[in-house]
Amino acid sequence: MADKTVAGVSYTAAGADYFEKRKLKRSAGIWGLWGLGIAAVISGDFSGWNVGLGTTGWGAMLLGTLIITVMFFTMIFSIGEMSAAMPHTGGAYSFSRAAMGPWGGFVTGLAETIEYVVTTAVVVWFSGVYADSALSTLTDVSLPAPVWWAILYLLFIGLNAAGASIGFRFALVVAIISLGVIAFFAISAIATGSVDFSRLLDIAPTEGNSDFLPFGGIGILFALPFAIWFFLGIEELPLAAEESHTPARDIPKASVWGVVTLTATALLVLFLNPAVTGTEAITVSPGDGDEPLLAGFRAFLPESLAAVLALFALIGLLASLQGIMFAYGRNMYSLSRAGYYPKFLSLTSQKQQTPWVSLLVGGVIGYLILTLVLVVLPAVNPDAAASASGVILFIAVFGAVISYMMQMVSFVILRRKFPNANRPWKSPTGVAGAVVAFVIAFAAFLGILLNGVFQTAVITFLIVFVVGILLFALVGRNRLVLSPEEEYALSGGLHGDPQAEGYDAMEGEVFGSEPKP
Repeated sequence: MADKTVAGVSYTAAGADYFEKRKLKRSAGIWGLWGLGIAAVISGDFSGWNVGLGTTGWGAMLLGTLIITVMFFTMIFSIGEMSAAMPHTGGAYSFSRAAMGPWGGFVTGLAETIEYVVTTAVVVWFSGVYADSALSTLTDVSLPAPVWWAILYLLFIGLNAAGASIGFRFALVVAIISLGVIAFFAISAIATGSVDFSRLLDIAPTEGNSDFLPFGGIGILFALPFAIWFFLGIEELPLAAEESHTPARDIPKASVWGVVTLTATALLVLFLNPAVTGTEAITVSPGDGDEPLLAGFRAFLPESLAAVLALFALIGLLASLQGIMFAYGRNMYSLSRAGYYPKFLSLTSQKQQTPWVSLLVGGVIGYLILTLVLVVLPAVNPDAAASASGVILFIAVFGAVISYMMQMVSFVILRRKFPNANRPWKSPTGVAGAVVAFVIAFAAFLGILLNGVFQTAVITFLIVFVVGILLFALVGRNRLVLSPEEEYALSGGLHGDPQAEGYDAMEGEVFGSEPKP
């Protein structure tokens, strides 16, 4: 098999049927993409954001959410420009690969893999909590958490593997239903007179601090990673480029409208949920801390009816399970197709043309993470049980902020490095917007590092990260393939649109007349 060393890595010529075994099917328009983006994120309104209230207070969470909203608008503008210029599945890995070479691409792609695999695990966990709460209330039957995890993973791996068109339609439907649940909560909470905004500031301030910032100004910094949970995942849409009919047009538009939608839902939930329950009641604690929206419904509805609504609330979590599982499947698929990960991970089914191997492997890894963090760790160290939720959530957010920073650096570099590249859609905030997004993402990064409660999450992430980098240094960098993402980088932005050029457009340029195996 012919090899060629380029840019410090070795490329292997793809076999004649290499890309035939790794096909994706174009199935999505702008609304399918919008639905996928909303579905991926919407569980953040149902669970997770409230975890930080116990160390930040409501006022800090509000300010943190406003800051993160600015970050996501400026970041999604930048990502929209890059995704329109690079309409292939690689997403964040592709942007950093073009800007910073193979190592930059791998580091960003690995961070995003950790983000999406762990985020899926978090959503599976929260979904199991909501599902068991509804089941036990309605039938007095309760299932062990690991059983729920297995059921949810198997169900949604099957759904994602059944075909992209099915997945996009499902995501759109459950996204709309989830938005309806949030709207119903808001309207019914106000209509029943259950909203009392004085409850927002019911956490007793520490000495020298105010009711608005009960833990002081540092609480704003600590709030940033939790506020990301309201939006985390909307940046995944570039991963659908090769399954979108017109990616250069639809992905930027769907992403921007997705952030607009999520901003509205985040503010509704942030103001109304704790105004119904009280902020202190939905901090991380046994019971309502795992299901804040359901706790809100219980505050003004009969228990039996609240249980029924929990099933609707569960739809929001299942929507995110569908959307975020799509993300880890395509992320692992693109890195595998290019040779950074073992190549078998990018195999797709011949009929449905979905990356079922990546979906299955990512699911197994996620299940093991849940078992280790939520079952084994508390059994070994009972004191760790209280912080287990924060550990797993912070691993996901830590991977996200690293990916965000790398993408914003990539945007700035690509504006200068590839001035002649085709950019069908341009960021309205340009380089300045990317810099703003980077600074806020870096602040969130510090908010994780400086919050000593979650050092276990940081250490765990860094161990996985270092192991991944070592494996790439020893094995992966010698087995790369000229996928569209790699061709775009090597050609200075002139190659790499598989919709227009097909695959392996640069093999003749790189390998010359050497025959394909």
